[in-house]
Amino acid sequence: MDLDAYFARIGWTGARSALAEIYAHHLRAIPFENLDVLLGRPPKLDIAALAAKLVTARRGGYCYEHASLFAHVLRELGWEARTHSARVVMVTPRQLAPRTHMFLTAGDLVLDPGFGGQAPATPLALDGASTGPHRVVRDELGIALEMATADGGWQRLWVSTLEPDHPIDFEMANHFTATHPSSPFTQRLMARVVTADGRVSVMNRDVTTVRGGETTTRQLADRAELRALFAEQFGFDLPELLALRVPMIPEWS
Repeated sequence: MDLDAYFARIGWTGARSALAEIYAHHLRAIPFENLDVLLGRPPKLDIAALAAKLVTARRGGYCYEHASLFAHVLRELGWEARTHSARVVMVTPRQLAPRTHMFLTAGDLVLDPGFGGQAPATPLALDGASTGPHRVVRDELGIALEMATADGGWQRLWVSTLEPDHPIDFEMANHFTATHPSSPFTQRLMARVVTADGRVSVMNRDVTTVRGGETTTRQLADRAELRALFAEQFGFDLPELLALRVPMIPEWS
């Protein structure tokens, strides 16, 4: 793992022991996106492929890519990073939600750099104390990640037994997530990037921009506009987007 290249990618020049700051810079610098899944190229999770895509090519990725890369970085820096699976339960009951999300723990901290628009902005304590709009709580089977709601309550995002999982477990889950027709990642376009003054999110043809507290939404006219959006806002140009197929955008399939 070329740590110098990674830190140049995320723009961090401070102490390499500053876990919270490194995590925050990772989230701000490396986008969330599932373009390779839609292009029929299931993501590879070995460190050479991750570094080539997320660091050298300045691309983004989804949870398996973010979490796998960040785990490598932490281990290179001397932390005992453990990898775990979770069931995403925002809209699906626990018993129907497969273990298709990957996150990390390091000591008594939970780190979830690959959860897209709901990713915690800072590492979270396992003790249930809230950090900004997120908290981790214990439940009868393990832990749950929750996010504050507008009415003062908490929405449960994912649940996990907190059992340590191994690379082969994520290879299997990654294969399902990137290829199975019931996976949301094979059906819709999802992307998010943090900008200097806000963020840009893409869901199929809808583009939501938050800038200086103001939110605007527009629809992409065609694939050429999608390609231009990624080049301008996400920091990479991908000519293959002109032939992108998205099942939930019928005219693009």
